[in-house]
Amino acid sequence: MRNILVKIKYDGRNFHGWQVQNNVVTVQSVFQDALFRVIGEYPDIKGCSRTDAGVHANMYCISFKTEHTIPADRLPAALNRFLPKSVAAFEAYEVDLDFHARYSCKGKEYIYRIYNATVRDPFLDGFALHYWQRLDDGIMNEAAKHFLGTHDFTSFCTVDPGRKKGDFHRTVKNISVTRSGEMVTLTIEADGFLYNMVRIITGTLLYTAQGKLVPDDIHGIINALDRKQAGPTAPPEGLYLNRVFY
Repeated sequence: MRNILVKIKYDGRNFHGWQVQNNVVTVQSVFQDALFRVIGEYPDIKGCSRTDAGVHANMYCISFKTEHTIPADRLPAALNRFLPKSVAAFEAYEVDLDFHARYSCKGKEYIYRIYNATVRDPFLDGFALHYWQRLDDGIMNEAAKHFLGTHDFTSFCTVDPGRKKGDFHRTVKNISVTRSGEMVTLTIEADGFLYNMVRIITGTLLYTAQGKLVPDDIHGIINALDRKQAGPTAPPEGLYLNRVFY
């Protein structure tokens, strides 16, 4: 038995997220179909994260066990023959048998891209949030620093009524808001993320840029443990899973 880790990237515009669902196309469904075309079986594949509809990935990690003998380094090219053009495998290698793409993960980095220009760019449609009012990225970056460290992020999570509430503490290791021309990018690395956490943080930072909040308000919102105190959930199209750490 072998355990193989495959890294892919994908354009999430036409997918209903990662996880297989009935009657919709997901990244997992097209990946496992491509894998079947290569190795002739449907192994139990493990994804590193659940991503929402419309969210993209510059790096998404998948592990699966198989007795097939194909060399791991040949898998990306073989998979890419059968994957849609919106998905590409770019690396694969063998890992220990106890490795799990999700549970072995030490942290993740997400980015959120905001195209801050008066006129929208049709070539960025679906790949960045268009925000026409001029953003003060300095204020947003100042506010972002208040998220550093270990906190209970209940205020920055959409609670799924079908799930039991667990531990909402997460540790944000790095966070910044930078501008390159008309593109403003939030970059955030943490040991883990809650449902919609990055999108809610983005919406809250946009509130600081609009003057609806000041940077020092962030601590109070975190301590409130109340989703209603934070800003809106930003749309999915600007969000990318950027890196996964093991």
